[in-house]
Amino acid sequence: MTLLQNILKDIKTLEVRGATDITVEAITFDSRQVREGVAFVAVRGVQADGHEYIQKAEEANAAAIICETMPTDFKEGITYVQVEDSGDALGKMAAAFYDYPSKKLKLVGVTGTNGKTSTVTLLHKLFRELGYHVGMLSTVQNQIDEEVIPSTHTTPDAVKLNELLAQMVKAGCAYCFMEVSSHAMVQKRVAGLQFAGGIFTNITHDHLDYHKTFDEYIKAKKSFFDILPKGAFALVNTDDKRGPVMVQNTKADVHEFSLRKATEFKARIIDNTIQGLHLEVDGHEIWCKLIGSFNAYNFLGVYAAAVLLDEDPMEVLTVLSSLNTAAGRFDYIVSDSQITGIVDYAHTPDALENVLNTIQQIRTPLQKVITVIGCGGNRDATKRPLMADIACRLSDKVILTSDNPRFEEPQAILEDMQKGVKPLDFKKTLSVLDRREAIKTACMLAEPNDIILVAGKGHETYQEIKGVKTDFDDKQVLREMFQQLGK
Repeated sequence: MTLLQNILKDIKTLEVRGATDITVEAITFDSRQVREGVAFVAVRGVQADGHEYIQKAEEANAAAIICETMPTDFKEGITYVQVEDSGDALGKMAAAFYDYPSKKLKLVGVTGTNGKTSTVTLLHKLFRELGYHVGMLSTVQNQIDEEVIPSTHTTPDAVKLNELLAQMVKAGCAYCFMEVSSHAMVQKRVAGLQFAGGIFTNITHDHLDYHKTFDEYIKAKKSFFDILPKGAFALVNTDDKRGPVMVQNTKADVHEFSLRKATEFKARIIDNTIQGLHLEVDGHEIWCKLIGSFNAYNFLGVYAAAVLLDEDPMEVLTVLSSLNTAAGRFDYIVSDSQITGIVDYAHTPDALENVLNTIQQIRTPLQKVITVIGCGGNRDATKRPLMADIACRLSDKVILTSDNPRFEEPQAILEDMQKGVKPLDFKKTLSVLDRREAIKTACMLAEPNDIILVAGKGHETYQEIKGVKTDFDDKQVLREMFQQLGK
């Protein structure tokens, strides 16, 4: 509970009608949550424009209405505030309402197409092992120390974000590591936050259903580094050619990491097996439980960030060597007949190629690779044929199936994927619409010592069809099928 004038102090207002020395009990951009004492912010979204719900907020007796376009009629007893950008205003108001929690801990954001979840998860685990109270905001879950809070978005909305950060401050957290999505940047969800640092993992083909062009997607990612303050660190993977682009206009101190070049933070892969990675990091040899070259980047980025946060390099390497990555990221089980089943969240062409290339590196000449892959509905359709083509190129057998169809017809998604299957690959490709049956088919086809990759859903424990979520866990289904088939 605070005064409206106090939560507006960081915002450029164009017009104010009514008193600002009134008490505000909560802030919302959802008109369904409006009641007396609540400030309603009319945000223009992709699906709906909050300005269309101003009348509903008035009927619910909102304390204040913040908008870009003033209504033609005004209700007595409500304060109306016109701003240039209501999305930006929402973030700054939320930060002020919760008394600027991001300034009371060290907030580090991680952005990029792949590796965000693994990076923040490893950072959270590392700093917990180093003895700190730590918060995490990720696609898989949000955490305050070991307390798990379900996650619905990669980056929460501005109000929820500041509420969670305030809870972390109350719990004594010294750090929070969070994923920063491109959607969050465009929608100004992180407006009003103060970051101690930012990490860029990589950028590849994704979310073009939202951003429309790759250039717009790059701009969205770059905008995160544009808002980093002086004194913060900007850590970039320079093996991605767009790494330097990210930090062209940043005020933060720029640092680089690489597996291929002579940079401030450098690593080399000595050995890459199903048991883990043998790395040389800044001249020190280390074994870690992570698998694959993409995880070598995650490991190096986490190490570099920890060093930039003034932790002892050798202690960081020692602790990191014992950690596992996030759930659903190259998560594997081995059946009684030594069939390896790998579950991975890979849902972009680059992520799928990384996982399959890793499998190619660790497989023996006699091991077959069977890939089960689907693509999500109501998402970027242009990547569907690319995903199928990559799966065919790097697998001995491919089973195309459903992922989360959402409100699209599963068969239509499958047909989009089939367009990427070259004539020479027809014989090794099957289409099985039902995901459970597709995984069962892969298990039936697998012989002892073969490798099955089930890609696309990773940590998710549900399947979404026509707006309904039903229980579905790829790893659990794999286990069930191995047992059912006696494998």
